[in-house]
Amino acid sequence: MNTQSTILVTGVNGQVGYELLRTLQGLGRVVALDRAALDLADPAQTRSKVRELKPSVIINPAAYTAVDKAETEVEAAMLLNSEAPRVLAEEAARSGAVLIHYSTDYVFDGAGSAPYVEDDATNPQNVYGKSKLAGEQAIADSGCAHLILRTSWVYGTRGKNFLLTMLKLGAERPELRVVADQIGAPTWSNTIATLTSHIVAQGLATGDLDWWRERSGIYHLTAAGETSWHGFAQAILDIAMGDKAPNVVPIGTSDYPVPAKRPPNSRMSHGKLSEVFGLFLPEWQDALRLCLADRCA
Repeated sequence: MNTQSTILVTGVNGQVGYELLRTLQGLGRVVALDRAALDLADPAQTRSKVRELKPSVIINPAAYTAVDKAETEVEAAMLLNSEAPRVLAEEAARSGAVLIHYSTDYVFDGAGSAPYVEDDATNPQNVYGKSKLAGEQAIADSGCAHLILRTSWVYGTRGKNFLLTMLKLGAERPELRVVADQIGAPTWSNTIATLTSHIVAQGLATGDLDWWRERSGIYHLTAAGETSWHGFAQAILDIAMGDKAPNVVPIGTSDYPVPAKRPPNSRMSHGKLSEVFGLFLPEWQDALRLCLADRCA
């Protein structure tokens, strides 16, 4: 591996993929593909494209992320979140590439009272979480050099996410009702992309596949600190709207029924990431301020 390595990025139009296209610049030949150029639902096309490009690093932020729809679109969720990562992992193992893949706090049931560490028992409570866990397992089973980065409550300035929903509703309504009994760490898509790029830079600098193999496994990558969805909403609107912000009323999960069950505790410890790669996560409030400043700019 060297600085001229090809880095393949999937899902470039998604929140994390969009940011990766910017943060990876200068690390090698970045090939960022949207669904039209690489349909991960088509295993044959996926294999063909990977073999054509011969990447040293494959980064896969593409996923099926419609958590509630997944309850009825099980096949679609499994295809993108389990089968596609399996194919990418098999191709990485075949060619000696590295696969970096993103997973979720939803692999846990949220019953614990402490932040989850990487080797805690998984027990997903919805189809989305089950599909992401199946993807994790498929990657591990492939034998390829890999990093699985679990993150949570991802938001950014594009796509569909909680931040943009709150900004829209906050401008339209005098009062919002937001769940206050689910706890986690809102994580900016740019933070995920930036830290991923730091890891890629470290690995490419070594020029050694063994460096990746020695560090292969699961890591938690979430912002520092914790809050509820209610606390997150309040912070978004206070920063963006000041004294014009609507009233944000805390409610319970039972007051806002949705098809997919959510974990009440989504907190994840990221000490392993810091220890292995020397990277430190920003406080979620600081990242949020940067994100909103970036949006205004």
